[in-house]
Amino acid sequence: MDLYLELQNKLKDLEVSIKQLRKSGTELALAEKEYKILLRMECLKLKSQGMAIGMIDKVCYGIPTVADARFKRDVCETTYKANLEAINAFKLEIRIIQSQIDKEFSNECWL
Repeated sequence: MDLYLELQNKLKDLEVSIKQLRKSGTELALAEKEYKILLRMECLKLKSQGMAIGMIDKVCYGIPTVADARFKRDVCETTYKANLEAINAFKLEIRIIQSQIDKEFSNECWL
């Protein structure tokens, strides 16, 4: 019975992780949107000031507001990927527990 309770707890943890993934995925998408908009605005500003096209991207990435937006996007992406890995870990733990339950159940049937 302890394995069954453990399985139920892991399923609840998985459900929480999936909800968190949805939240972190939305945050990633928003951060990506904000970064791309800011990058575009800065690139167009530099182009209108006559900067050489080949230099615009190199300069834009160093503008503090663009760099901050890119950093925020990267942090959101890392959080999203960590949430995916947590979900995979919960799935593995659930499969292991389920396997243990199956073995115990099959052993009891033979007794």
